[in-house]
Amino acid sequence: MEPSFSILNPKYKGKKGNKIKRTIDCPNGMVPIQRNTNEYVANGKYWAEKHSTPLTVESHETHFAGVRTQDKSPYHGLAAWMSVHDLNVSNDQISYTAIYVESGVNNKVNSIQTGWMVNPSLFGDNRTWSYGFWKGANGAGCYNTICPGFVQVSKTDLLSAPFPYPGKGQGERAVYTSILQDKITGNWWTTDVKYRGPDTHIGYWPKELFDLIANSVDMVGVTGAVRASSSGISPPMGNGLLPTEDEKASAHVKNLEILDSEFIVQESNKYNLEKVLDNNKCYGLKDGKKGISFKESILFTYGGPGGDSCGI
Repeated sequence: MEPSFSILNPKYKGKKGNKIKRTIDCPNGMVPIQRNTNEYVANGKYWAEKHSTPLTVESHETHFAGVRTQDKSPYHGLAAWMSVHDLNVSNDQISYTAIYVESGVNNKVNSIQTGWMVNPSLFGDNRTWSYGFWKGANGAGCYNTICPGFVQVSKTDLLSAPFPYPGKGQGERAVYTSILQDKITGNWWTTDVKYRGPDTHIGYWPKELFDLIANSVDMVGVTGAVRASSSGISPPMGNGLLPTEDEKASAHVKNLEILDSEFIVQESNKYNLEKVLDNNKCYGLKDGKKGISFKESILFTYGGPGGDSCGI
């Protein structure tokens, strides 16, 4: 099963890259399913209740550094390339980087996110994992496949799995992923965008899960984010360092593309991107330098060490 339309225009894809993603190989007709232990389910429900969305930046104990847009809405999705990093995060903290689609009315929010996360309490270790999160009708929602919702389709790529540790001479780790709405079914697909060969369609969130984004969304964005411990200590974000002039030494995002109201892929430089940085004492956000082409340009660098003076 695949989406009814092509995910990305090939002209936006690079000819090479150091993208590293976790894969397995199931027999034909079977898909990998993450084992949901009682502890994993309980921890997932706990963190889902605490999960904040980037629709507002006043979320208690949560800090964001990224970009978002509501310019020329509605939208049907987005894709972005994000560098992946290992971080030292305690059991009562979270650090993650993700793309997202959202709409909100009054106190009601529908949201889908996917990217990478360090969450020792949820995953049971301090490794960096890919993840998905959704929040839909009647406040329902969860991480990954903890509750009914996400439909796994790929027999090789899981929605949530640990990234391999970096190898010698392997170059930077990154994930190039998308959340895009199928034009015919209205379902929201997430896809691994490949530098070489066909993209891998991981699976989808059925449109019936949502009451605000069944047809489109009002906001798309990409962000680094953290959630502080109950004691007020915030974890590191990005690669744990504030952005510098050396972009490759900082956590960075590039190749942000947006699926517009007509289901046409647009470069993000055609939109007014709002910067979101709610705490510049512990984290930073810098515009990327313009490259010779859109696909060679870094959109922004971000991150920081966190600490006990970041506020809540």
